Amino acid sequence: MSTNDDPRFCTFHLGELFLGIPVTRVQEVIRYQERTRVPLVSSVIHGLINLRGEIVTTIDLRHRLELAPRPEGDEPINVVVRHEDGVVSLLVDEIGDVFEVTDEDFEPLPPTLQGSYRQFVRGIYKLDGRLLLILDTEGLLDLPDILDVDAAAADGTEQPALAESGRDHLEVVAS
Repeated sequence: MSTNDDPRFCTFHLGELFLGIPVTRVQEVIRYQERTRVPLVSSVIHGLINLRGEIVTTIDLRHRLELAPRPEGDEPINVVVRHEDGVVSLLVDEIGDVFEVTDEDFEPLPPTLQGSYRQFVRGIYKLDGRLLLILDTEGLLDLPDILDVDAAAADGTEQPALAESGRDHLEVVAS
């Protein structure tokens, strides 16, 4: 396969985005749980949850992908994934299905795709009537990188801010 050896992907939605991660990385999907905020950590880290006695870090994918905040009152869903450093929960808007894909439907990212998405999206699968963006879980869960993003913001380094614009989609810029 183009992105891994298993052709199946767990899919979910963030706003209008249709995203997927390898099903082999998913431990479970659970409804939203109250979390404990942790002071002095990256704003990408939404907090901690107690998952049957195991403390799990939750990452807000909307914030990580620089999307508009989740509408007030909408509770996210936890997609619990296995990572080399343990288990992490990704907060998503809505869970989709498990899709099995073929190499023939895979496309690399177009060179015109701009922004931080390039480091988080591995490629695109063409499905009936829509595109499935495959996320790079290693890049998304690179916690030192998350801390560096906030350190750059504290330094005054300008960061892209889709959330401020209220957009909830990727833009492809023609070259």
